[in-house]
Amino acid sequence: MNSPSAEQAGQTAQEYLTFTLGREEYAIDILRVQEIRGYDQVTSIANSPPFIKGVINLRGAIVPIVDLRIKFNLADVGYDQFTVVIILNVGRRIVGAVVDSVSDVIALGREEIKPPPEFGASFDTEYLLGLATVAERMLILVDIEKLMTSREMALVEAAAA
Repeated sequence: MNSPSAEQAGQTAQEYLTFTLGREEYAIDILRVQEIRGYDQVTSIANSPPFIKGVINLRGAIVPIVDLRIKFNLADVGYDQFTVVIILNVGRRIVGAVVDSVSDVIALGREEIKPPPEFGASFDTEYLLGLATVAERMLILVDIEKLMTSREMALVEAAAA
């Protein structure tokens, strides 16, 4: 039987899928995740920005694939057997996000999430929900819907059309 505090925590906690990009761990709202797939070849789209790797055909739907390492200006890591694509439902569309690996699903309460630090105009934290520490692990929480529906990502929608 659950204790009252565990039940209360369950009501206020939200689940996040954690994944790695380079040496950092990130987390996104699990409710935005449709599926997780191994990385396969994509069809390139001419004149697309570097972070758009191309598109795939997912059961009849054309899905743009965004490499989050490139989008976040992280070191370019080669694609290997651990590289995965997280298929997301955001803003009434399906998009894939390439990440180095998926870790696990964790539940975080609002009190566990700290606001992102202020870096001024030199660093954009617009797509960050905050930071959380879970057993010595620092997680960067990404507002994946805000990121994938941003003006810059309108190119994703154009690539899928």
